[in-house]
Amino acid sequence: MEQKIHHLKGGCYFMKYAINVYGRDVVCASCVNAPGSKDTYEWLEAVLSRKYPDHELKFNYIDIDHEDNLSDYDESLIERINEDELFYPLVTVNDEVVQDGHIRLKPIQKTIEKEA
Repeated sequence: MEQKIHHLKGGCYFMKYAINVYGRDVVCASCVNAPGSKDTYEWLEAVLSRKYPDHELKFNYIDIDHEDNLSDYDESLIERINEDELFYPLVTVNDEVVQDGHIRLKPIQKTIEKEA
């Protein structure tokens, strides 16, 4: 699990975040009218990078059907998605599940801001 890290940048501390979006090319059956997983990933990357320019944000898209070399944690999340315990797209921030299914921005922002 990646830990939040404080770095000194220009005399100010900033945070490092790993933001993972797990998804498939096919839209989740429970998420009709919601954006697809890749669209969600691209949207989050654009919006959060602009909103938090002083934080180091590392975005990863994990295709749950075509990924190799996954961590045990990633594989456990994918198993839960495949068993319908969680829905995709699924978003984690520093290995904390923040949202699944229809993704909204506010819960992700709250997670980032509470860790800052």
